[in-house]
Amino acid sequence: MARRRPLPDILIPNPRILFVGINPSLRSAEVGHHFASPGNPFWKLLYAAKLVPEPLSCEQDDRLVEFGLALTNLCQRPTRSAAELSTQEMERGRMLLVRKIARINPQIVAFVGISIYRHFFKIAARDGAGDKPERIGGAQVFALPNPSGLNASFPGFKDKLVWFERLRDFARRQASASTDRW
Repeated sequence: MARRRPLPDILIPNPRILFVGINPSLRSAEVGHHFASPGNPFWKLLYAAKLVPEPLSCEQDDRLVEFGLALTNLCQRPTRSAAELSTQEMERGRMLLVRKIARINPQIVAFVGISIYRHFFKIAARDGAGDKPERIGGAQVFALPNPSGLNASFPGFKDKLVWFERLRDFARRQASASTDRW
């Protein structure tokens, strides 16, 4: 039986990184945990990049808060593909996300997918993954490749891992810069 409740956000005040996915997969909605599809290495990437100090599974998604991390989606409706989301859903999600970011005040907003970053800022085309010049409130912005196994632009684990490692380094530099100001 498919789960019908929305997938809950994993939020804390002032996280060092807020990960923002586009929307839950059907599998994530079914089991009630983020990035639950077997072909999605999101959890393995977090550990391999040393963003978390121990391996986590999707069933442990609520433990992200222990490491100063948070997780949400632009749209709450689960789909097989993000292409199934309407323009209205995406815009409504964008407005809600802006309010959510203002409320929890993350240091970094990491978009989990370059297309969601482009949609959020209404950018037709620009360089791909990495740290970005835009800010959302006081938060720095970083775009990660979508970790899905369907991502043809970043097909292998190592192709994605390099960007998760760059996010780790970016977060460390941001934390160091903010402590240097005091």
